Amino acid sequence: MTPLHLLRAAVRPRPARQGAVGAPSARATRWGGGASALALALVVVVAGVGTTDTAQAASYPSWDDVTAARGNESAKQSQIREIQSLISGLQSDAADAQAEAERLGVEFQKAQEAADAQAMEAADLQAQADEQDAIATASEQRAGQVTAQLARTGGGNVTTQLVGDTDGADDLLYRLGTMSKLTEQTNGIREQAVQDRNTAQSLTDKAVVARDALAKKKADAQASADAAQQASDAAAAAVAEKEANEGQLQAQLALLQDTTAQTEAGFAAGVAEAKRIAAEKAAAEAAARAQAEADARAAQAAAAAAAAAAPRPSAPAPAPVAPRPGGGGGAVAPPPAPGGSGWVRPSAGVISSGYGYRIHPITGARKLHDGTDIAASCGTPIYAAASGTVTFAAYAGGYGNYVTISHGAGVSTGYGHILNGGFRVGRGQQVQAGQLIALVGSTGGSTGCHNHFEVRINGASTDPVPFMAARGIRL
Repeated sequence: MTPLHLLRAAVRPRPARQGAVGAPSARATRWGGGASALALALVVVVAGVGTTDTAQAASYPSWDDVTAARGNESAKQSQIREIQSLISGLQSDAADAQAEAERLGVEFQKAQEAADAQAMEAADLQAQADEQDAIATASEQRAGQVTAQLARTGGGNVTTQLVGDTDGADDLLYRLGTMSKLTEQTNGIREQAVQDRNTAQSLTDKAVVARDALAKKKADAQASADAAQQASDAAAAAVAEKEANEGQLQAQLALLQDTTAQTEAGFAAGVAEAKRIAAEKAAAEAAARAQAEADARAAQAAAAAAAAAAPRPSAPAPAPVAPRPGGGGGAVAPPPAPGGSGWVRPSAGVISSGYGYRIHPITGARKLHDGTDIAASCGTPIYAAASGTVTFAAYAGGYGNYVTISHGAGVSTGYGHILNGGFRVGRGQQVQAGQLIALVGSTGGSTGCHNHFEVRINGASTDPVPFMAARGIRL
């Protein structure tokens, strides 16, 4: 099922079941949008332990349903089958959504690489066409100059000379032979000029075809990126729903299947424990959100203060202090201050592989490496190289976990192989230069921890080293 089908399925309403405790249906909320799905996940956890908001109730059984079913063997068996089906559905949905996200991430990577290769071909053909055009122009000018010189020296008046200069026949014959050779050379120069012009036109035509193909491949890459992002959001929602509901469903199933006195006596304790866990989880998530907001405010304030100080573009960025890989509670370095160009170094580390064609370290195939690899330990902060809007934040095949940022005027940057759980931004988010956006990892087609940094102009990749150097930043 495609992400669009999944999203359509997410908005199909199902009738509420009377008496069920408020919890969104595994089918009614199936794989909805990322942020709203995560918010719903919190509602699900709390709802499962005592809320009575029936506006969102759809198919999950409440503890009251389970307690009532225990008194009737037929109802109990029916409830057991329903819960088992719900658990299986949650597990299957999450696995299917994750598999679809990974499949579409690989498709996006392939489409992006195809567009990059086509851009290189188009640029190479255009360069050849421009060079050949200069050669053709020079040939045409040379042919014109020879023709003009012959006209000035009377090269076209040989017949008059033959008739009027009978005394110098030998000298005239010599001059006639010389003129014949000059004429042959002139014709050769003219023919070469025509050939050079035809070659230039042929290369220009090929460059036009290549640019047309590039436009299509860029459109294909963008469509693949959109599909991969939707699938990633859908997978996140499916996992959130599974995590929010599976624990309660397993507890309810255990209660229905176990009729011992111990289970009977522990029923109330189980409900109390579920409430305690939900409360702790909600508190932890609230604290995490508050800390993230505080970090973002501090980063923005530091960036604004640094920008006001207007440091020289060549001033080195502060060395970052790597947080723990999980991202929570570790030390976070102050963001690098933007130089006069508004750009910053995207991460600490040294270049381990440059831009251009190379032998891939995993596949062994010769292919375009469309970025610059900056080797750094896993968990090292990755910063936005400039202010802009996040256009992609998801898994992307060989790129691994991948973020792209649009900076306007056709310029964008990409950051690949991000640590699992290392995203610090989401699609559509506005970011400032130097803002923490992710953590260095080794996901996807990677042999070690590093930041795969890309720069694209109008969708086509370019070498990040000279691009950043022109903005006062040394990678």
